[in-house]
Order: sequence, then C-alpha cells, then structure tokens
Amino acid sequence: MHPATAPRTPHPRRRLRSRAPLSAAATALVTTALLLTGCSSGGGSSSDGAGADANEKITLTVGDFGTFGYKEAGLFDAYTAAHPNITVKENTTTQEADYWTALQTHLAAGGGLDDVQALEVGRIALATSDALSSAFEDLAKAPGVSQGDYLPWKWQQATTANGRTIGLGTDVGPMAVCYRQDLFQAAGLPSDPAAVGALWAGDWSKYVQAGKAFQAKAPKGTFFMDSATGLFNAVVSSSTQQYYSGGKLDYQNSPSVKSAWGLAMEADAAGTSEGLKEFDTPWQTAFSHSTFATTICPSWQQANIEKYSGPGNAGKWNVAQAPAAGNWGGSFLSVPASGKHRAAAEALVAWLTAPEQQAKVFQKVGNIPSNQGAYSLPGVADFKNPYIGPNAATGQIFSTAAKAIRPAETGPHAGDLQNDFSNGILLVEQNHKSAGDAWNTTVQQIAGTVQ
Repeated sequence: MHPATAPRTPHPRRRLRSRAPLSAAATALVTTALLLTGCSSGGGSSSDGAGADANEKITLTVGDFGTFGYKEAGLFDAYTAAHPNITVKENTTTQEADYWTALQTHLAAGGGLDDVQALEVGRIALATSDALSSAFEDLAKAPGVSQGDYLPWKWQQATTANGRTIGLGTDVGPMAVCYRQDLFQAAGLPSDPAAVGALWAGDWSKYVQAGKAFQAKAPKGTFFMDSATGLFNAVVSSSTQQYYSGGKLDYQNSPSVKSAWGLAMEADAAGTSEGLKEFDTPWQTAFSHSTFATTICPSWQQANIEKYSGPGNAGKWNVAQAPAAGNWGGSFLSVPASGKHRAAAEALVAWLTAPEQQAKVFQKVGNIPSNQGAYSLPGVADFKNPYIGPNAATGQIFSTAAKAIRPAETGPHAGDLQNDFSNGILLVEQNHKSAGDAWNTTVQQIAGTVQ
C-alpha cells in the first residue's frame, strides 16, 4: 500500500512526496515526552476488548494514510461482525507527509494517538531508533504473531537493535514495469509480457535503450516513460546499497545512486520521458490521455493505473518483470504503548496482517502481502487483474518479485532523500537545469534537511 494518493499514495495510498524529516530537536522532544508520560511496552489496559472483557464496548481507532485497502476489502466490517463489542474507526490522511508530521506532534505531546498507527517504510528506521521505539509495543509478543510468517527482510525492518518488533508488515512494493500494449505495437516493439521483459532483462540501462527504440517510432505526442524520477527510484530500490552505508549517510559514494542519476539524465536527454511529477494532477491526467507508454510499477501502482486511465483504457495495459527485483513502498501497523486498548489493538493488527486478510486487500487494491502465507492462497499468485488484462499474470509477477527482493539498509531519512532526488531530477525535466547544476542543488538540499 501504499505509495500517496498514490502507495499506499504513495501507493494510491501513498505516493507523496514532500516529507518533513525529524530534526534532532524534535527527536529530543519526543524522547522527553515519552519519558514524562511513562510510556512502556507490554500488555493492555483493563478495557482491552478482544484482549480482556469481551462484553465491554470499545472503539479502536486506526490511523493511516492513502489507501491501505481495509475498508475497501470489507475487513473492518468483518472484524466488527466477529467482535460485536468492538467498533473500528479509520482516521485516514491523504498525504503520508502530513500524516507523519501529525504523528510526530502527537508523540511529542504524549496524547492524541490512535490505537493503531501505520508507519511507512521510509520512516521505519526512525521509528525503530532508540529515540522513538519505546513509544510502540513489541508486537513479536502479541498472541498469534509468528516471525516466520513474514518476509524476513520485512520483519527485520521493523525490529530494533535490541530485538523488539514495533510493527507488523502490511504490504511490500515489489516492482515490475507496466506498459501500454497498443503503444508498444504502434512503435514496432513486442507487446507480449515475456518478450517485453526480455527487452530489459537484468539491466536498467536496457530499459533506457528500449525507450530510445520506442521514441524513434513513437506515436505522435507520446513518450516512453512518465518520469525519470520513477526510473531513478527503481534503480536505487533494486540495489542492496542505497543512501546509507554502515549507518551513515553515504549517497555520494553509492553505486546505485550514481547509476540511477546517470540513467535518469540519459533518459531525459534522449527525450524518452514526459517529465511529469509523479502523483500530481498532470501525471494523473496523462494516464487518461495515453501520453506515455510505461511507468515503473510497484504492485500498488495498479490501483493508480485503473483509477486514472479510466474505463476507456481497460485492457490496454500489461505488466512485465522489471530488470531487477526491488522494493518501492510498503508499510507497517504499530500499536502505541500509551494506548488505552493495547491488547485489543494488537489483536486487530495481528488479524489485519494475517494471510487471509492480506490476500483480500491485494485482490481489491493491488497491495502485495508481506505475510508469506498469503502467496499460496487462491487469488494471490494466480491472480490476474481484470483491468490490466486477462493475459497479465499480475499475481505471479509481483509475488515472484517480492520473494526475490534482497535486504537493503534504508536509513532514517530514506524517504526524504528519495524526495530530494526526485525534486532534483525535476529541475532538469521541468526547469531545464543542467545535470550538474541539478546535482549540486540536490546536494545542498540534502545538507540542509538531512545531514
């Protein structure tokens, strides 16, 4: 999920992105507030609903952003039907950046938190830090939760240095490339998913070369890709070495950052990118106008494609394997340690992240499960998105990619860095800055917000 009204827009959920980093002062403020309010981990209160008196009427609030898919898949209704004493209320914020800012404020104030709080993968390194992790329950101890059920790297992302797991994975963002079959055919390129994937198999530079071949015979007014920012994020996300090394910011020496920047600049120079800002209104409109032929496609991107392309373009899209497996997006559900209904909240989180529920969310909004047990369920690995097309093996492609993802050190400000580099690339694509000037501006921006 989520990406922003993207994932989780930044799925639809999620895809943002203007993120406010947690400053040292803010971190200190949050830490002090936690100490003063006596936040501690372990156990629920006397009004824990599913965890205590099953006859006591309680309301559990779930704070999230974008589209996590629980309401859409009917999961909240199903849970309250099975637990008549519990009412579930979802508090959704469209933009993850706004959500994260509000969450930091509530943590610092020691109040105003929901019973369940979602955390985006770009924030998880901060949430598991010594400064913030004590604000959340250890869900590894929650009844019915087993570490082995989740993708190992996903579980580890939400685990602190001292072994506490503060969040259970909802979804992951395995990447593919979604493409317009009709535009590929018009440009003389293959349109079958296997043949399309073979164009760029094993190397993102081949994806750029395919773009040049497309552009040479492209239908008038069309571009190979929506934005070079998507290409940049995909290259970095498919590497085990991204923005950090050994816990320290090291993006200027990162091979994946260097390669991603160079390929983004090459794509722009070749005129293969439409230069759109992802998730903004012009990007959304371009789907329905059919002005670009490919978009980097984490699993949550399927919801955006259907929403913005509209009924008239149903069946025109397809999906092929990306040049390399990588993760873009994904979130976690956490339980604040200061909550009034902690045991009941833990039970809800465990149920929402179980295989059966994650499978239902995937079928409804395209969020690939982080719970490995979902992959063997009917309607996941064999799922075919009816909008994308009857021959698009969406479930198989995304499930295969999810299991091939290699762990990477994300670092505490991965989300902010992704945002800064995206803005830097847009300086070239939209403001016609030189690659060198845009790089220097990006470095200055990072120095001011992250370092």
